[in-house]
Amino acid sequence: MSLQLGDVVPDFTQDSTEGPIHFHQWAGDSWVILFSHPKNFTPVCTTELGAVAKLKPEFDKRNVKAIGLSVDPLESHERWSKDIAETQGAALNFPLLADHDRKVADLYGMIHPNASDTMTVRSVFVIDPNKKLRLTLTYPASTGRNFDEILRTIDSLQLTDKYKVATPVNWKQGQDVIIVPSVTNEAAKDLFPGGWTEIKPYLRTVKQPGA
Repeated sequence: MSLQLGDVVPDFTQDSTEGPIHFHQWAGDSWVILFSHPKNFTPVCTTELGAVAKLKPEFDKRNVKAIGLSVDPLESHERWSKDIAETQGAALNFPLLADHDRKVADLYGMIHPNASDTMTVRSVFVIDPNKKLRLTLTYPASTGRNFDEILRTIDSLQLTDKYKVATPVNWKQGQDVIIVPSVTNEAAKDLFPGGWTEIKPYLRTVKQPGA
């Protein structure tokens, strides 16, 4: 059965470039981005891993840990990591799971047989500190991911967990947000004392709280 939003994600123990990972223990009270790669020594994956390494300060600001996965063995990961550092200008600074037995890939449904029965697709799982799945993205092997978009979605999730708001189309940090429909105008006066703009009774925009 495939993982669905709100599910507690499966725990596992697997080898990685930073030693054995006991996933739930390793995640601790952080948010996590778990993302899979079709194969080592492939060009798109190499660029992605370099990009994630460069984004570590942004992840740290958001209490996010990144962890990658490929079904190749650990020895192959170690050789590949040297290529990543050489070609992308950034060394791996997060663990890369060596899922040689496909244990994690199977648990998380990362292999889509109609795409490839041996390689993982480009899956992304955003997991909150309660180990609940909050967002999934699935890309084909030929398309590199947009990690700026993944950061944007984490900003939205963290903001909307804290306040009774939703984020509109193409929203970015610092822009106006939407008051959720379940909040009455009376309640909104207490929650948003600075006021809001009512475009329609169900569409009320307000400055981003805490910005």
